[in-house]
Amino acid sequence: MTDDDLIARLEQQERDLLFSRFDFADAWRLGSLLVEMATERGLPVAIDIRRGPQQLFHAALAGSTPDNDAWIERKARVVERFGNSSYLVGRRLAAGGRELDASLGVDPARFAAHGGAFPVRVEAAGVVGVVTVSGLPQAEDHALVVEAIERFR
Repeated sequence: MTDDDLIARLEQQERDLLFSRFDFADAWRLGSLLVEMATERGLPVAIDIRRGPQQLFHAALAGSTPDNDAWIERKARVVERFGNSSYLVGRRLAAGGRELDASLGVDPARFAAHGGAFPVRVEAAGVVGVVTVSGLPQAEDHALVVEAIERFR
């Protein structure tokens, strides 16, 4: 798959994976689904769901580390800043031969354009939150979040 093909697929995911609403109960159900999926597969991940500045769900599964929580923070900031998944932002930058750095007005120590953070986009409201997984290679972190949102809806 070319960079352009991957970017187009990621953009389509974001257009398709809209929520009609997203509240505390939805965060709990989606987070619990992610925990169930990761546990069944023996994945060493941390999972985080937030709406605005409030963390609504967090779980650290066996094999995850405090580093995963730091990655979650950095990836979630990318979604909050740019309004797209951290993977899409990273792939767009890489395709253009660029990196996430001060030229974009961000500190790379606080932002990470690596896959795993996906926008919670509510129809007619826009991005209201972020679902993030950390612990796997970036494409796999992203794919796990997407699969869970597809099942959730």
